[in-house]
Amino acid sequence: MSETFSATGRRKTSTARVTLTPGSGSIVINKRPFDEYFGTLSLQNQVLHPFQVANAMKQFDVAINTKGGGVTGQIGAIQLGIARALLKTNEELRDTLREEDLLTRDSRKKERKKAGQPKARKRFQFSKR
Repeated sequence: MSETFSATGRRKTSTARVTLTPGSGSIVINKRPFDEYFGTLSLQNQVLHPFQVANAMKQFDVAINTKGGGVTGQIGAIQLGIARALLKTNEELRDTLREEDLLTRDSRKKERKKAGQPKARKRFQFSKR
């Protein structure tokens, strides 16, 4: 049996479980083809970015299970998951992935709404008279 490498990535409220298996380069996200799940080319390129940095295009079959958040959050979670899984395949990739900031978890989240305000930082309009 060929070896599989799995990792988890998170961004905002999204979580992605990534499994890499040596293969032909097929990518499946939530049991749907990769190009169907992310329709635009720019979104697809963001998902492929860790592979391009690691020069590992078409070397692994990728199965991704993602949930929560929106498109941007899911892409960030998938990128981190793929980068972490690639690191398990070859530890020498650490420096190149680190230079592209692919191993750093983006900890920014939506700030909570405060009482007496319409949003987290926005104030209701002030009228002097």
